[in-house]
Amino acid sequence: MTLGVLAVLGMAFTMFAGFWTDWLWYRSVRYSSVFTTTLWTKIGLFLVFGLLMALAVGLNIWLAHRLRPPLSAMSMEQQNLDRYRMGIAPYKKWLLLGITALVGLIAGASASGQWRTWLMWVNGVPFGEKDPQFRLDVSFYAFDLPWYRFLLGFGFAAVILSVIAAALTHYLYGGLRVTSPGARATAAATGHLSVLIGVFVALKAVAYWLDRYGLAVKSSDFKATDNWTGLRYVDANAYLPAKTILFCIAVICALLFFATLWRRTWQLPVIGFGLMVLSAILIGGLYPAIVQKFQVQPNEQAKEAPYVQKNLKATREAYGIDDAKVTDYPGTGRTTDKAALRDDVEATASIRIMDPNIVSPTFQQLQQIRNYYAFPTNLDVDRYSKDGKDQDTVIGLRELNLNGIPKNNWINDHFRYTHGYGVVAAEGTSADSQGRPVFTESDLPSKGDLPTYEQRIYYGEKTTTYSIVGGPQKEIDYSDDKGEKTTSYRGKSGVDLSNPVNRAAYALAFNEPQILYSGAIGDGSRVLYNRTPKERVEAVAPWLTIDGDAYPAVVDGRIQWIVDAYTTTNGYPYSSRTTLGDTTADSLTATNDNRAVVAQQNQVNYIRNSVKATVDAYTGEVELYQWDTQDPVLKTWMKAFPGTVEPKAEISDSLMAHLRYPQDLFKVQRELLTRYHVEDATTFLSGSEVWQVPDDPTNKTGDAVPPYYLSMKMPDQQSQVFSLTTTFTPNGRDNLSAFMAVDAEAGTEGYGTIRILKLPTNTTVNGPKQVQSQFNSEQDIAETINLLTRGDSNVEYGNLLAVPLDGGLLYVEPVYVRGGGLKYPLLRKVLVTYGGATAFENTLDEALDKVFGAEGPATEPPDEGDTTTPPPPTSDNPTVQEALDDAQEAFEAGQEALKESDWEAYGRAQQDLEDALRRAEEAQSRADRTQGGGGGGPGASS
Repeated sequence: MTLGVLAVLGMAFTMFAGFWTDWLWYRSVRYSSVFTTTLWTKIGLFLVFGLLMALAVGLNIWLAHRLRPPLSAMSMEQQNLDRYRMGIAPYKKWLLLGITALVGLIAGASASGQWRTWLMWVNGVPFGEKDPQFRLDVSFYAFDLPWYRFLLGFGFAAVILSVIAAALTHYLYGGLRVTSPGARATAAATGHLSVLIGVFVALKAVAYWLDRYGLAVKSSDFKATDNWTGLRYVDANAYLPAKTILFCIAVICALLFFATLWRRTWQLPVIGFGLMVLSAILIGGLYPAIVQKFQVQPNEQAKEAPYVQKNLKATREAYGIDDAKVTDYPGTGRTTDKAALRDDVEATASIRIMDPNIVSPTFQQLQQIRNYYAFPTNLDVDRYSKDGKDQDTVIGLRELNLNGIPKNNWINDHFRYTHGYGVVAAEGTSADSQGRPVFTESDLPSKGDLPTYEQRIYYGEKTTTYSIVGGPQKEIDYSDDKGEKTTSYRGKSGVDLSNPVNRAAYALAFNEPQILYSGAIGDGSRVLYNRTPKERVEAVAPWLTIDGDAYPAVVDGRIQWIVDAYTTTNGYPYSSRTTLGDTTADSLTATNDNRAVVAQQNQVNYIRNSVKATVDAYTGEVELYQWDTQDPVLKTWMKAFPGTVEPKAEISDSLMAHLRYPQDLFKVQRELLTRYHVEDATTFLSGSEVWQVPDDPTNKTGDAVPPYYLSMKMPDQQSQVFSLTTTFTPNGRDNLSAFMAVDAEAGTEGYGTIRILKLPTNTTVNGPKQVQSQFNSEQDIAETINLLTRGDSNVEYGNLLAVPLDGGLLYVEPVYVRGGGLKYPLLRKVLVTYGGATAFENTLDEALDKVFGAEGPATEPPDEGDTTTPPPPTSDNPTVQEALDDAQEAFEAGQEALKESDWEAYGRAQQDLEDALRRAEEAQSRADRTQGGGGGGPGASS
């Protein structure tokens, strides 16, 4: 008995601990209303629908027992069941309560999971747009129809369970017979079961009626596009009238079942039910197939065109691509003045040669400082002002890395090493002479161009475990030449552990009994958990879909994580659906440890970036700001959770300067625009204008190329704008079909404007894969890359950026080398191509000068009549072989230095290796000019 009581108390406290810690956490972040609203909604649904199901089943069991025939009328079959009746007789009431309680619990638990559906139905606001078929507001499909379908499904479940329970009870007590001669059912059982079946058929009639509206949001296979949504010709002209006819038949059939209360015969109801089933087969299945075969297929384009036009309009509106500006673009340069073009490059784009997806190991090696810090695998791109001018900046936070602390134990992992420290930032458009980033904020503590800010990072993308701070145990702040600095957390976030009940609850929740009795916890101790920005925003706004990439920004003296959040629905009529997990996947999400795929496999057909959220890296404070002020889905959720979302006007100017157009929304839109860039049904149905997002040519994963942030100007713009860009290729081919950019700079008039440059179909312009292949096939470039990969060095290709320039496309790709003992990549070369000319030079300026014919000894070919013998090699003018021999010696010296851990000697050897490789390239260039008269093709001097 004692053990049993203890077990019950333990289970009760375990359930209480989960509830209590959740409540404490929501209260600590000041979103307790989200917790209570969600909790009471779930409890209300559980109780209401659990009781309804229990009453429905229990009432029908009681009624079937009440209508049982007298024992004297029992047949031999029923007498054989007497022992079962006798066995349950003493427990009838308990058995009835047990059955009703079980079905009630199951039904209540299922209903509580529909809390989002209930809140959207009860708080729904109109869209102000009507569907083209039934002329109902879109809110009916987005908010009302899902709730009606849930009620219908619940009704079907209640009736089916009631029929089963009533039939078993009637059989057990003689109301139904299986093997006995004579009547198979008593009049009472017949009436009872007929009414239940009549209710079922009546619900089926309601289902047929709702199915009419469901056609507007029904997905189907259609050759024009995947996940087609909405009515087609066969739906409007066959399925829709068929559903109406079946509704009428079901109503009549239900009335026939109800009539058995008076007629006491199943003959007419059974005939009616058979007629309904036959009608469902003939009218609901065969007739639409005949219409499709003999009316639609012979003239499909003409029949489907009006419905495709509706789908085009709805899809473009639902995904926010209806205002995309599509303009024709020649794809080839118009200006013959190459010098003028060279000058235009600077005004057209601030070309970023620091790839945030490549240089993280460089940040790690040069700015990690201590092993217990780490940078994310992929850094972020932001804009910061320097000398009064905004510039693209690669930024990352020096976050806590518990795998790098000297010794892992409970105190170190959760009390002493609790936070990261400082921002590290570098110019995006330049590198130093050794190919390293030009840091604008660096060292520990961080210093540089940024104004003073709180550098401690208690909340970040790599902070996935809990920490206990603010108590008697001091935390390691950072280390310098004078030793370790300690600190104690002074923020107000986290949950107070001075209360023994709280300590016991968290000891159980974290499965860590030491929390209960550890002397390291005392007055002022607070536990911090749910520390990644994505976790915190998801918790305080469970009705939002969170973008896969949070990014940091220094705002008003604080490090703020900025998180984009979306409102979605899959109930927008006629709008085609897309699977978010598939659409937002690319070559970065496949390899990035901190960038999740948004929403996994959620299917939606409406999306808005309606909320911008921030998470303070020190206090963990979460703020939600209304971004799309017209979004009816967000307005609905704001009614359901009042006070949780701040108005857009509350966004400060300093925060606005760092907000940007989100990548995941852009990827969803670009995927839809591969088909929905056309606006007429005929072209859409022909499939002649279908595009595709090309695979990333810089790696062999086969995943889509990611979009890139870049400050640039499109042909119709007057100045550079921070933009998000991508390219398209024709379906099944590699040449370029279009270039797309969206204004990503929040707070500007053009923010969110999508511009698409459509290339002509009668000319061939190289796409990303072809450009990369051209780079790789250039003999001189290949030879240089072979030089760069001598020893154990590896070449890594950075982002292949495309920039519209004077009617053509300028491609730029930084090339990094990692190896020779170095564990991090350094920028060694820059590939540039434009109008068929290609360059592979040490710097971006040199490559641009060469492509556009800038004057210089390295690019100016000799006169045709020049037959002067080249000067003999000297110590200042070596042959290729001599330079390569020097490179080999420097490489071997570096390896020896590595073995002896002589880092000074190793650094000298690396510098010698770089100098030798440069001399080899220069010697090869001289030899090419001499032998080929300067005609070695694009990039020959490389």
